[in-house]
Amino acid sequence: MSTPPHTSPAPADACGHCSCAPALEPAAVQGAEGVARGAAHGAVFRIASMDCAAEESEIRQALAGISGLHGLRFQLAARTLAIDAAPAAMPQILAAIRQAGFDPQPVAQAYAHLPGAQGLWRLGWALGLAMAAELLAFLAPDTRVLQVAGMALAAAAIGLAGFSTYRKGLAALGRGRLNINALMTVAVTGAFAIGQWPEAAMVMALYGIAELIEARSVDRARNAIQSLLDLAPDTAEVRQPDGAWRPVAAAAVALDAVVRIRPGARVPLDGVVIAGTSAVNQTSVTGESLPVDKAAGDTLFAGTINDTGTLEMRVTATASHTTLARIIHAVEQAQGSRAPTQQLVDRFAAIYTPVVFALAVAVALLMPWLMDVAWTQALYKALVLLVIACPCALVIATPVTVVSGLAAAARRGILIKGGVYLETAHQIQAIALDKTGTITEGRPRLVATEVLPLPEGRTPVAPAQVLRWAAGLAGYSDHPVSRAIAQGLDAAQGAPTGAALEAFTALPGRGVQARIAGQALVLGNHRLIEERGLCHAGIEARLAAHEAQGRTVTLLATDTAVLAIFAVADTIKDSSRQALAALRAMGVAPVMLTGDNQVTAGTIAAQAGVAEVRGNLLPQDKLAAIEALQARHGLTAMVGDGINDAPALARADIGIAMGAAGTDTAMEAADVVIMNDDLRRIPELMQLSRRTRAVLWQNIALALGIKLVFLWLALFNGASMWMAVFADMGASLIVVFNGLRMLRAMDLEPAA
Repeated sequence: MSTPPHTSPAPADACGHCSCAPALEPAAVQGAEGVARGAAHGAVFRIASMDCAAEESEIRQALAGISGLHGLRFQLAARTLAIDAAPAAMPQILAAIRQAGFDPQPVAQAYAHLPGAQGLWRLGWALGLAMAAELLAFLAPDTRVLQVAGMALAAAAIGLAGFSTYRKGLAALGRGRLNINALMTVAVTGAFAIGQWPEAAMVMALYGIAELIEARSVDRARNAIQSLLDLAPDTAEVRQPDGAWRPVAAAAVALDAVVRIRPGARVPLDGVVIAGTSAVNQTSVTGESLPVDKAAGDTLFAGTINDTGTLEMRVTATASHTTLARIIHAVEQAQGSRAPTQQLVDRFAAIYTPVVFALAVAVALLMPWLMDVAWTQALYKALVLLVIACPCALVIATPVTVVSGLAAAARRGILIKGGVYLETAHQIQAIALDKTGTITEGRPRLVATEVLPLPEGRTPVAPAQVLRWAAGLAGYSDHPVSRAIAQGLDAAQGAPTGAALEAFTALPGRGVQARIAGQALVLGNHRLIEERGLCHAGIEARLAAHEAQGRTVTLLATDTAVLAIFAVADTIKDSSRQALAALRAMGVAPVMLTGDNQVTAGTIAAQAGVAEVRGNLLPQDKLAAIEALQARHGLTAMVGDGINDAPALARADIGIAMGAAGTDTAMEAADVVIMNDDLRRIPELMQLSRRTRAVLWQNIALALGIKLVFLWLALFNGASMWMAVFADMGASLIVVFNGLRMLRAMDLEPAA
């Protein structure tokens, strides 16, 4: 079932350095679109050092009790904070955040001054000064002047590499919080105080460099999302009132504007082709490997590439509402949600860090008494334990892996709205599928039309009038069957689809109703006609003949009689047969749930290879069917594309919507969106989920194993602070690189 992104405070002791938790900044917030979206929630600030849920918790605590603060909206993945507060309270709020050790900057200003090479040069100087301090300590005579010089070099190195660490560490200690900044502050200060100033300087320099390397490594996952934003061009060639074409900023192009896309250019916005033909490469949005032919009436997606001919399109979505923008926003939100493994790790980290800190205190206080160890040696061991105590590798193990998997899936045309769905998809035991547009092409065509004679005594209606009524009703519906009827009648009869309707109402799972020129009409399925008491033996016989051929039958009726029967035929996708076979091979039970009649549904199910099928279902019936499957099989997914599928999609453990043809309602209700309507993406999703789960537990085992080894060495074999830093940051780098392997995880069985 769909859930909003998790933004509640995580355990406060989880982490606190620059690459922890979901520090994987989605591109959507980097432009005006992201700023505008955040601004809807108040003033938006970027906090470069706000990296994980622990620091979110610190900021929340720092702001607790401030009058005039109405709400906070954190985007940890974007490092942004939207503050909803009275204007008079804003200075106090920002001052409290800065006092907590953070530097909030307005988003536009923050992105204009992102740190570049300056940070690398600073760390380089810090490392050089630390090495000089080490050389003085080892090689120079032990004189007071050289000692002072060495201490000065060490202090300068610590200042260059660790200023921000000290600032945040002291703020955390002042509030009794234990994060990596607090631990490093205590460890480095303690080492300096007991005369280990060269090592303290080297530890801080190495920590800063390793932290920078880790952040750059994590950028690979962030850049996978950034690349999505870069797909859409900044300008569009728009037709002016005088007929001339002029480049206009894509963000300023209005709905219904006409845009020209030349061969080789990227499509700037979503739209519908109105002139020209071409092949369009849609890999970036739908994951399809081959170009798709486009002509008048076909849909274009922002960010796709026009390969051959010039196209003109009518814009159907502004820059902030294109399919590409929705993908980016969904991935952004997904990064904010916390997968089950991550929640488990956060709970463990909340216990682990205080326990190791208590162990360090015990070593410092008790080892001189119990083991006849010099107090300076005991204190040094305690300081080493403090460095090892940071659970950064453990905390970062999950989000890097999950976000890399989300990015890889998005590039494949699988939009996953949260790590929880990526992590649990491999557990699917049963999968319910809608028929039209899911198993079948969803582009049915009208194959038979019958205008029925009215009973004696009724005022006759001309067949042409009946067809115009049907075309009018069908033209107002977005259901694939209704569209097929409208298109078929328009092509065959020249019937206008723009008839003036009154009181048009969709009847989910049944059809539509309206009044045309004062005449009450319904256009719907067999169930609707039966409910209105208009069915009789003659109609039943006609319907049975069509249904036996696998056709979907729709009827036009007044309040008193059936006027016409329309038979629509759809074809099964070849990819659906392959996908269903793959699902069965993986032990998943496929079930067809459809509002179509049982006979037609059974015919289609037999052709597709689905053993269990239920027809004549209303939305509430599909909902009940999902609950029954959950009780019988366990974790159940639902795949659909229509409004009538939305309740079942929301109720299923994982709702999967067909994105290309799916309605906005279905896509909003779903947890996963298949952008190219190819069911073979679902076995791929399960494969990706299995691989994600394996990498997650590999990372957890690596992080804990390395920590335990060095904890043992620190206690009994004299591990140095250097070793502690390498253990901490080395473990972090290992799990980051292992998690980044998920970016290549889509080298699965080809699905295109």
